[in-house]
Order: sequence, then structure tokens, then C-alpha cells
Amino acid sequence: MKHELPKLPYELDALAPVISRETLEFHYGKHHQTYVNKLNDLIPDTPFADSSLEEIVMKSDGGIFNNAAQIWNHTFYFETFSPSGRREPQGALADAIKSSFGSFDAFKEEFTKAATTLFGSGWAWLSMKDDGSLVITQESNAGNPMRSGLTPLLTCDVWEHAYYIDYRNVRPDYIKRFWEILNWEVIESRYK
Repeated sequence: MKHELPKLPYELDALAPVISRETLEFHYGKHHQTYVNKLNDLIPDTPFADSSLEEIVMKSDGGIFNNAAQIWNHTFYFETFSPSGRREPQGALADAIKSSFGSFDAFKEEFTKAATTLFGSGWAWLSMKDDGSLVITQESNAGNPMRSGLTPLLTCDVWEHAYYIDYRNVRPDYIKRFWEILNWEVIESRYK
């Protein structure tokens, strides 16, 4: 099965000034595309040749895992944004956030801390446990919480390529602005 770069649900300049067109040209157009190309080069004649992306993420390791997980993680990340979506959760997810973290503001503070303090490259995640409660985790490199039995709801990419063009090395400035482009309708749809 050949994997392809999924189309963004918005134009390249739609998230500016939070995420510039130039950042998306590099982050999505070059980095994300490279993971797709590398995975397609790695999987022929392996047990993963006809596997879905999620199956590969769950069962592989090494270079195959790294590239598959980076495709999955980036697709999930980019799909969470909108230039005009609802900026705070409602309904069952809002209730779960309040139950798990005390308030939406407390959740934002804890998630921001996880994204800011992750050493090196990786991802901060909001995920759901089997009992419906929520947890924030840090994953290094291509890590994905699905491999720990969690259901991902939201992620923040803290690899430097996600923010260096717009924010240079000031990760906290990027994370502060990240909240301005989240579409909570998309995130709520992942909370089942």
C-alpha cells in the first residue's frame, strides 16, 4: 500500500500569523512529505507492505515506526487547526477536562508546561484513558500514546521544525500562540 501526504483542510496561509505560510511550506510540504516518501521506500517486501498507517504505528519499530508515526502524528496535528474554529471545548469533552484537571485554564497550564518542558524533540498529548478520563503525556521523537493504550485527542509538535521559522528558538512563544488556532470541534469529535 502506498501512503500519501494528506491534503490540509485549509490554505497554506490560513493560519498566519500564528503559523506562517513559510512554516507550513517547510513543515507540511517538506518534513511531512519526507516521512511519507521514506516510509514508502522502507515498507516494500516487509510485513507492513499492505498495512494501514495505524497498524504500522502500533506494530513496527526502528525506521519504519519513526516515519509512520511521524506521518500519523503530523496529520493529526495539522487536522486540529482552523483559522475560524471554536476556541474552547464544550459538552462532554469540556466536562471531562474539568473533571480531570479542575478547569479549562488549569488544563491549558498543565498542557503548556508539558509542551514547554519536553527535552529535545517530540510531542505533548492530551489523550483519553479507557475510563473516559484524560491525561497529558510527553512523547519523545515520534512517540505516540496509542502504543500505551490511550486515545489521542490533541497534540502539540515541539520539534523545532514546527516553530523555528516563526519563533526561532523561543518554544514558549509558539505554544502560547498554538491555542489561538485550535478547532475544538475537531478535538471533540475524537472524544468518544
